[in-house]
Amino acid sequence: MNLEQQIMGELKTAMLAKNEAAMRSLRAIKAAIILAKTSEGAGGELKAEDEVKLLQKLVKSRKDSLEIFQQQNRADLAKKESEEIQIIEKFLPAQLSEEELKKLVAEVIAEAGATSAADMGKVMGLANKKLAGKADGKSISAVVKELLTK
Repeated sequence: MNLEQQIMGELKTAMLAKNEAAMRSLRAIKAAIILAKTSEGAGGELKAEDEVKLLQKLVKSRKDSLEIFQQQNRADLAKKESEEIQIIEKFLPAQLSEEELKKLVAEVIAEAGATSAADMGKVMGLANKKLAGKADGKSISAVVKELLTK
């Protein structure tokens, strides 16, 4: 079952349960899928990796908004964003723990033959491909920087 079908099933369940947070989140995912499928060059279908990227983008935008709302002491809006993040993350693959991420990034650094922070770009390119969907770019970047500056 593809992501769109999963979302539609979950949306029906949320509607029957009158779960506002779930309906809001699922409708946002559905709208993003429709936009991605109808964009130029998409061909009306999304690949699994494109679905993961789409979900990660939705989570990232909500995390950014959550941070802003928390800084402005807007608990009501921050609560909505955190609810949506939790619901969207259910459709993402399990995220790596920090230890697993460090281990995999160390392997990528060894593969790339990187020795200093100057090689960060090369390592990031390889790490992002290898860890797509398993960790967000911000976490990967932090670990790469930490391991290359030791």
